[in-house]
Parts: sequence; structure tokens; C-alpha cells
Amino acid sequence: MRRVRELRGLSTYDLSRLMEAIGRPIAASAVAKIERAERRVDVGDLTALAAALRVNPSALLLPLTDRASETVEITGVGSVDAESAWDWMDGEMPIERIEPGDPTGALLQFQVYARPPGRRMQLAPGEEG
Repeated sequence: MRRVRELRGLSTYDLSRLMEAIGRPIAASAVAKIERAERRVDVGDLTALAAALRVNPSALLLPLTDRASETVEITGVGSVDAESAWDWMDGEMPIERIEPGDPTGALLQFQVYARPPGRRMQLAPGEEG
């Protein structure tokens, strides 16, 4: 969050004022604690912070890299490569590795359960995912 806030040229006080303006007040001291990982953030705070900073929530959860050579720690998943983390957070792919030919149908299941119909990938005829 600090990275995005600073790139936007905002102080913790500026972000606090933005949060107040959008109806989800967070004190500047609390913004600083969030940035130091000393305060937990609920989903409402996360989405409001992303809206105030004009980014998607995944931009606040992941580092600014999508290199497959770099790893990211995801709670409940463990270490994954940064490219897979971004694909998952952006709703493109499941977090688990998909074997060639996808014998388990992991991609299809992800599409069905995680994406609304209009946002699912269009699979080629005969392709199961």
C-alpha cells in the first residue's frame, strides 16, 4: 500500500482524508500501522483503500512484479511464483499448477466456480481447459 500511496504523491494524512471522503474513515496513524503490518485490514477496508488509491485490490496485496522467477507468499497457499499469483488474483487462472492437457479439469472448474459467465475464458472447440 505504501508503494502505491507514495507513487500517487500522497501522505498518510492525505490518504486518511480520502478515506474519510469515501465514507470509510481510517486515521493517518492507522494507515501507517497498516503499511507496517501492525494493523489488520478487513475486506471492506481493502476495497475502500484500493478505491481511494484508484487501483485494484490485488495491487495492494501483491508486489509490483509478475516475474515467474520471483516468489510471493500467499496465506493459505504458500510460496508461488509472482506470475501465477497475479494470474490468480486477477481471476485468470487457478492457483494450482495445471498439468499439460489439464487431466483434472482444474481450469474449467476455476472458470465455472470463480468467474461469472460473461468473464470466463472462451475455450477452443474440443478444449477442456
